[in-house]
Amino acid sequence: MSMNIGIITVRGHDYHPNRRLGEAAAEQGHQITLVHPYRVWPGLEDGKPSLIGLPRMESLDVVLPRQGATVGDSCLALIRHFSLMGIPVVNDLNSIRLTKNKFLTLQALAMARIPVPHSLFVNSPEGFQEALARLREYPVVAKQVSGRQGEGVILVKTKSNVQSVTRKHLDRRKGLLVQRFIPPAGRQDIRVLVVGGKVAGAMELRPKEGDFRANYHLSRESRPRDLTSELEGIALKAAAAVGLEIAGVDLIVDQNDRVNVIEVNYSPGFKGLEAATGLDIAGLIVDYVANTYGRAQA
Repeated sequence: MSMNIGIITVRGHDYHPNRRLGEAAAEQGHQITLVHPYRVWPGLEDGKPSLIGLPRMESLDVVLPRQGATVGDSCLALIRHFSLMGIPVVNDLNSIRLTKNKFLTLQALAMARIPVPHSLFVNSPEGFQEALARLREYPVVAKQVSGRQGEGVILVKTKSNVQSVTRKHLDRRKGLLVQRFIPPAGRQDIRVLVVGGKVAGAMELRPKEGDFRANYHLSRESRPRDLTSELEGIALKAAAAVGLEIAGVDLIVDQNDRVNVIEVNYSPGFKGLEAATGLDIAGLIVDYVANTYGRAQA
């Protein structure tokens, strides 16, 4: 059964995930339609959900939201609207709302007894000082709760730069995540892609020289990683804990072999993973979506 797969994105067809998903869909006899969230608007007419703006959005068979952690309320309303119209959404609204916020994600993981770093969430300079006192030593890591690709992640090295960090990065309405620092020396940074309750692939990342953040968009370096049964189990459990069908699970293994999940992403990029492993990740995603939701419509 040929499917029309919608991708909610502000990017064009040349953006890597969109291009690769389009190629994979064509190879499997499907098509991709890009849904720009600022060019499609939900409505209620005669008590029924409708869409205005870009044409033929009602003909989509399934929708993949891929706007990332910075997704706003207007896009969340559009995602819910597709669901109200009976169009499956992968991942669903509740899991996206949860994982767009790093601290809410950590809460869900901790309640599922999944190891996470020592983390405190603050919304004032006074709270930041309390967090520093609880963590007891410098440096610490401060993170925006909805950053992407390593953005909004700051290393607070000494007491002298605390004031500048809170002044520049602490928004009382959004809050700030403060975590114990895990040094890069002897550290393993691992991204695991989970699709449909199975590990699709894994890669190891290294920070750039002089940086502490391990992110493919920053370093452009990745290598394949074989997972132990422990790491695979933690990644699968993490994706399930936040309700994601497609998930990028970020693990850190410190120099003492302690594992922590630091983040779970609902719209993971996969350029680095395809480069590292040679796997057709886009094909795996399209195959899962088509087999799961095409069968449901048949």
